[in-house]
Formats: sequence, C-alpha cells, structure tokens
Amino acid sequence: MTPLLKQLSPGKKIYFISDFHLGAPDYQSSREREKKIIRLLEQARKDAAAIYFLGDIFDFWFEYRYTIPKGYTRLLGKLAELSDEGLPMAVFTGNHDMWMFGYFPQELNIAVFHKPQLLQIGNKRLYIGHGDGLGPGDYVYKCLKWVFRNPFFQWIFSIVPPVIGMGIANSWSRRSRKHNKDDKYYGEKEALLIYSRKIQEKEHHDFYVFGHRHMPLDLKVDEKSRYINLGDWINFYSYAVFDGENMELKYFEKE
Repeated sequence: MTPLLKQLSPGKKIYFISDFHLGAPDYQSSREREKKIIRLLEQARKDAAAIYFLGDIFDFWFEYRYTIPKGYTRLLGKLAELSDEGLPMAVFTGNHDMWMFGYFPQELNIAVFHKPQLLQIGNKRLYIGHGDGLGPGDYVYKCLKWVFRNPFFQWIFSIVPPVIGMGIANSWSRRSRKHNKDDKYYGEKEALLIYSRKIQEKEHHDFYVFGHRHMPLDLKVDEKSRYINLGDWINFYSYAVFDGENMELKYFEKE
C-alpha cells in the first residue's frame, strides 16, 4: 500500500476532496453526483501525483465481513482503475463512513486513515483529516463517536442482519444530516479554525486541510499558515489543489 506522498515531481499536484455523501438524498441525484465526481477524477489523472479523500465519501458505509453497501459501482471502478495505474490515493474516514476496515486497502490498494495525519511535501507541512469532533463544543457527537468507534459496539452492529442494520443506519444518517444542517459562517468562532490555531501554537503547519464543514473556506491561522475547508459536493462541488507551494480552492465545472 502506498504511504502518504513525500515529494512532488515538477508539474504534478495533490488533489484534496471530501463530502460527496453518495447515496443522499436520493438515488437519482446521487447517481448524477457520482458521474460528476468521476469526471473530476478523469481530469485529475492528467497531473495528479496523489488524490486524498477527506471523509464522507458515502452518506453511510459499514463493512460487514462478507458484505459492503450496494451501489457506487462507477466510483469504485474508477478508483480501482486509477490505483492499478499506480496513482497514490488515501481515504480519511468521516462521521458518515467511519466504519471502513479492510475493503479499500485489500481490494483497491487505497490506504485508510481514521485520524488526522501530517503530510510533509518538501519543506511544506500539511495537517489533513476529516475534521469531525475536533475543536470546542459538539460534546454529544464526541460521545457518540466514541461509541461508534468502539470495537465492541461495532461487533454488536455487525451481527445484525445487513437489511436491518443498514436500514437503521441510513435512517439515522438522513435524520442527522437534516438536524445538523449548518450553512452559517462563524468567522473567528469557526471550530476547526480554533482547533488549527491550538495545534499551531504547539507545532507549525503551513496548511490545515479539512472537510466536514460543507462550506469552502480559506482562512488565516496566523501569518504563515492557512486553514482550508474543502466544502462539499452537494452544493459547491469544491476541492483543493496543492502544487508543492500553494493551495487553491477550486469549483468543478464552474471554472
């Protein structure tokens, strides 16, 4: 399995993308969004040194021992194709798809990370992850995340027949998305900005790159560091590209 990239060849770039929420809100709109994502991946293959998916690729994902969620054939096929060509990729799990275990590494040769990671490219340091449960507040979710990540509770869920377990989980996911919709910009009170500044006080990073927020953001952490939020593929179709020196937010098929 290819580790996180450590250097960029001239003319190559790293793509960061998150929050597809495939499967939501309905089959048809998810299918159209999936096709759009594939168009981006096909475009990115021309100059991508690596592609990192920062969580919530799926609106729900749970890998049973012999079962994975139905659908997403076009995306999984494209990922397999790019991986077979040798393009390094990694997935950072989000709050909707944290139950990734061995499928992506074994079948697609794509690394899976459950926590933020340091990505060092030359002399640039990038702190990357999904962003859920980071920063102040949101204590109810932080407790739920501990439960969801606990191996015992994962085992309990795994012995529930998929037709029941996935039905319950999809219903929960829809309810969570409806109740937690947040399209307000909080300025200096943005939780992930606060979190980035706390990390920055201890250790310098040039860029903090997260998803989860569903709002494209490019904010100053301090004079030498920026916080980039990737937005989503429900409203913005946004992503970020890093060329070894600079990070740019982009909007697919709007440029």
